[in-house]
Amino acid sequence: MEPESGASTSRNPSTLSWVNLSRNLILAYQSFGVVYGDLSTSPLYVFTSTFKGKLQDHHDEETIFGTFSLIFWTLTLIPLLKYVFILLSADDNGEGGTFALYSLLCRHAKFNLLPNQQAADEELSSYKYGPSSQATASSPLKRFLEKHKRLRIALLVVVLFGACMVVGDGVLTPAISVLASVSGLKVTEKKLTDDELVLLACVILVGLFALQHCGTHKVAFMFAPIVIIWLVSIFSVGIYNIIHWNPQIVRAISPYYIIKFFSTTGKEGWVSLGGILLCITGTEAMFADLGHFTALSIRLAFAFVIYPCLVVQYMGQAAFLSKNLSSVDNSFYDSIPDPVFWPVFVIATLAAIVGSQAVITATFSIIKQCHALGCFPRVKVVHTSKHIYGQIYIPEINWILMILTLAITIGFQDTTIIGNAYGLACMTVMFVTTFLMTLVAIFVWQKSVLTAIAFLVFFWVIEGVYLSAAFIKVPQGGWVPLVLSFIFMAVMYVWHYGTRRKYSYDLHNKVSLKWLLGLGPSLGIVRVPGIGLIYTELATGIPSIFSHFVTNLPAFHKVLVFVCVKSVPVPYVSPEERFLIGRVCPRPYRMYRCIVRYGYKDIQRDDGDFENHLIQSIAEFIQMEAVEPQFSSSEASSSLDGRMAVISSRNLENASSLIVSEHEDTSVDISVPSSRSVTLRSLQSVYDDESPLVRRRRVRFQLPEIPGMNPDVREELLDLIQAKDAGVAYIMGHSYVKARKSSSFLKKLVIDIGYSFLRKNCRGPSVALNIPHISLIEVGMIYYV
Repeated sequence: MEPESGASTSRNPSTLSWVNLSRNLILAYQSFGVVYGDLSTSPLYVFTSTFKGKLQDHHDEETIFGTFSLIFWTLTLIPLLKYVFILLSADDNGEGGTFALYSLLCRHAKFNLLPNQQAADEELSSYKYGPSSQATASSPLKRFLEKHKRLRIALLVVVLFGACMVVGDGVLTPAISVLASVSGLKVTEKKLTDDELVLLACVILVGLFALQHCGTHKVAFMFAPIVIIWLVSIFSVGIYNIIHWNPQIVRAISPYYIIKFFSTTGKEGWVSLGGILLCITGTEAMFADLGHFTALSIRLAFAFVIYPCLVVQYMGQAAFLSKNLSSVDNSFYDSIPDPVFWPVFVIATLAAIVGSQAVITATFSIIKQCHALGCFPRVKVVHTSKHIYGQIYIPEINWILMILTLAITIGFQDTTIIGNAYGLACMTVMFVTTFLMTLVAIFVWQKSVLTAIAFLVFFWVIEGVYLSAAFIKVPQGGWVPLVLSFIFMAVMYVWHYGTRRKYSYDLHNKVSLKWLLGLGPSLGIVRVPGIGLIYTELATGIPSIFSHFVTNLPAFHKVLVFVCVKSVPVPYVSPEERFLIGRVCPRPYRMYRCIVRYGYKDIQRDDGDFENHLIQSIAEFIQMEAVEPQFSSSEASSSLDGRMAVISSRNLENASSLIVSEHEDTSVDISVPSSRSVTLRSLQSVYDDESPLVRRRRVRFQLPEIPGMNPDVREELLDLIQAKDAGVAYIMGHSYVKARKSSSFLKKLVIDIGYSFLRKNCRGPSVALNIPHISLIEVGMIYYV
């Protein structure tokens, strides 16, 4: 028996490994169009940016050999060693990027600054990822960081600064890539002027941003072949140039030429590093776009295709330049043999557009993640792909990026100056990533502090040298990403500060449960038929808008549900774990709480099924409470707010709480109970006529005949069904946030002008949460923070 079982198990892994490999090869092919467009178009401008400026007096063969040696070792140490072999292992449930690293840290140590987190969030299946954090519980470094709030704030600022630099990349990448690709027209017979080239680049850029609303997926099948043809082209041209011009360039792989380069060029060589670092721009995309692919697929694509093609191309360009020193200003296009010039020019322009597309999409993702952290105003997020979950489009950000990109293209008109800005932005992101990776190695991977510091020092020395060279060029265009980052950081700080102050006000002014219990089940007012969904940012307690509503209106709905939509520090929350249901008061009050949880990469979709799912979840909770003692026992205690249960959609499919019947809602429902006024019904019919797309299937709930059901449970379920049939109203606070009169001038400036401006000009919460306008009730409140 043993040999047979051994044989069968030996066959299965080989089959599985072959399926796994073929899947990864397909993903590796797809990754060319999404991940590597930016990195693979760097040869267009690296040598030109390096030799313009300080190295003009060193146009000789030895300097060119040294430059290639620097490019080779930079490509080997940072993209290959740091990103491919180390960083791709530090994923957060398959997600990569600075936010993934920060999220991992927040879950393994108490670094999180999101205010409405609960112990229940730690029970999410995607929360416990990686080794258990028990071993590091006694770490003095961990306790030190958790104890000082300012250090946690500083960590968030570092993450946001890195995010702002990525947004800077989203502005600079299209500008430099497209401008560099069309610069090939300078060497043709017509020799277009700089102004004509800039105009052509602007036309291409406007077209690129105008097509963003279509979504990457509609042209994605074209992207990978374009980049592969581009890679084959630059590889072939590189081989030709090495053989034809100077085969001795192969020797420049030796680090000896780097030492010779700096001994000859001195300070000028150090300053020129600001151009050499452009050979690794776009490397961050390998890590940031990990969620669409797998670590193995990205490793295969880079190690076996991208890396060899880029090395051969840079080697070929250096071989050409060593014998044609006068071609430094337009080295890439001059090095292309005449018969293939036009095909390479066309494919270079297309590859530049592909590279720009990937960075623009990444910028949308960064903005979405900043919003999930409570650090960016609400914006419209459009999900553009049915197949690739993370592909989104944000109209407001798209047009802001377009205006900024056109301004930079028209303002600078020179790839070298834009390259100075671009290099600084990219190297800053890498610097931040190295720092976060060090913390992940200590707190998540539980490596020794010495190992982590060795990693930090090794890569910070390399990146620090490049970063210092990039900072030297701040006056020559390097100021652009710093200014852009400052503006975006100011927006993020103002929004984050205002949001936290508003949440703090809600927290300190929430309604006392004793006051609510003192009102009795009727709340001291008339309870009208229907369900009232009261939206609040509080995960516990009764919000102040509720008491504001109760004291100003003489009626309230028979069933009340406090709904809190919040973000948790995981990339995705599965639909089965999205809803947390609990009871706020004893059973006669008919008051519940529902917490809807989303990850930082989740997209809130309007599937039209939220109300029905909520009703089913509450019904399931009511029955669960009657059966499971840990919920029913809470009714006797005074602390009724806090006992919550995860109600999964998987349970609902098998649940016998309610019978669900559906029919298409093709006409105005005549059977609406008389509690709704004639005016409201006529408004509903007008609304349905004007919004045919909103008319969805109508779901009816019925109570099944279950022998031995608790009479109290049956009564409560019947009340829930009747309330649903009577209609659902959404109640939200329409808040005005103002600084107190005693506040400092700076606080008044931030709250009364900055935060107020952002709130007025961002999407309203009701629109962001897909709340139907016809059912919305807004309660006006002024917050003095």
